[in-house]
Amino acid sequence: MPTQSEAATVVRRVRQRVRRRHLLVLLGVGALWLGVFAARVLLGDFTVTIADFFRILFGADIPVATFEVMESKLPRAVAGTLAGLAFGASGAVFQSMLRNPLASPDVIGVTMGSSAAAVVAMTAFGLDGDALGLAAILGGLLVAGAVLFLSGSKGVATYRMILVGVGLAAALQAVVQWVFTTTDVYKAQDALVWLTGSLNSVTWTEILRMALTVAILFPLIATLAPRLQMLELGDDAAQGLGVRATPTRAWLMGAVVVMAAITTSVVGPIAFVSLLAGPIARRLNGGRPSIPVAGLVGAALVVAADYVGAYLLGTTNMPVGVITGVAGAPFLLWLLIGSNRTIKDG
Repeated sequence: MPTQSEAATVVRRVRQRVRRRHLLVLLGVGALWLGVFAARVLLGDFTVTIADFFRILFGADIPVATFEVMESKLPRAVAGTLAGLAFGASGAVFQSMLRNPLASPDVIGVTMGSSAAAVVAMTAFGLDGDALGLAAILGGLLVAGAVLFLSGSKGVATYRMILVGVGLAAALQAVVQWVFTTTDVYKAQDALVWLTGSLNSVTWTEILRMALTVAILFPLIATLAPRLQMLELGDDAAQGLGVRATPTRAWLMGAVVVMAAITTSVVGPIAFVSLLAGPIARRLNGGRPSIPVAGLVGAALVVAADYVGAYLLGTTNMPVGVITGVAGAPFLLWLLIGSNRTIKDG
């Protein structure tokens, strides 16, 4: 029988091992993101040296290279990074909060709510910029509220919430299709390109909006992450450990919905990133959730997918959402098959 001091030593060693692994995973995924970011900025159809990149960054005007870097390569890499951070963190929060690997803003309809509201705002009212972002936020918040209300679970995370979200997403998809059939063909074409999820036309103003959102909300979500781990034990256990379940869930859901909605208003609903990032981060981290790792995984996924779509598929510049959609579909099927053995309705 181990003594109390020996047990405390074992616990301390386990905690140190967990922290060391988390740090190594964080550094490894961060290095991966930095590698794909550098490839996206420096390589491709127009190669830029590292020295020239920093000269351009500090104001030098190099013919052609400055335009390529400042108007195409760098904004797409930065936008992809911010979008990946936002979607990756959002997916990890939903999956931990609902205790289900299938839960993510796109699967439970939050992203579709933002998309439908933005499409209606674009085609019916001609909105863009901040007004379009506000419409996307309202759409995402309305769907999140509807999921909570219609699930009838009084805030408790259950499989029923996911089914309600999937149903709402299908209904909103039908609304989007109806808008496409009734609006002007040119407006429908613009909305369809945006709905695919693309970094092709992002501007520095839009990137600034995303950067401010991520800079404010990502640290808030990371701060609440320890409470999120308590919620994974169940509401009763969380309450026993001093975590107020309902306010914590409300803060987290509000933060991730706003972050995902604003990101969606800029780059569109990039498919499967929020679904993929969380499980990948959890697997790398030894089965433990990590919001920063999930965000970095999402950033690496989006930037890498944008590079593949731009340069590795012939002369066609494929939107990033097409690449993540193709890569994410088999992963979703794998999760669905695996979840049949583990998920029980609450």
